[in-house]
Amino acid sequence: MGFDVRETLETGSSLKALAMAVKDLQKREKPIHQPDRGCQYASHAYVKAAGQAGLTMSMTENNHSAENAVAERVNGILKQEDWLDAEFATHREARQASGHAVRMYDHRRPHTALGFKTPQEVHGTKA
Repeated sequence: MGFDVRETLETGSSLKALAMAVKDLQKREKPIHQPDRGCQYASHAYVKAAGQAGLTMSMTENNHSAENAVAERVNGILKQEDWLDAEFATHREARQASGHAVRMYDHRRPHTALGFKTPQEVHGTKA
């Protein structure tokens, strides 16, 4: 529901993606946020921002990706269906491809886990 593409794993990029993800949530019940254990998601600033946004974070233990199956599945879909595991010639191309993939995933792709609705329909976000 939010993304940012940068050349580093600094927390600022993740904070920008988090802000994008939560800004249009209209329902009172917030989704569970399932980040991996990357340093940017475990940082004090990120954990604090997620809490202030009313999100419950579900973070796995070190090296247990099976515990975070939903997030891992999303990553797999974006890589397989939208070719986000490809090499891009420029940072701009990577950012454009990521934006397109996230919009398709959130606004056009129905999910079985959501009763064949899109995340946009379930969470009431803007197109």
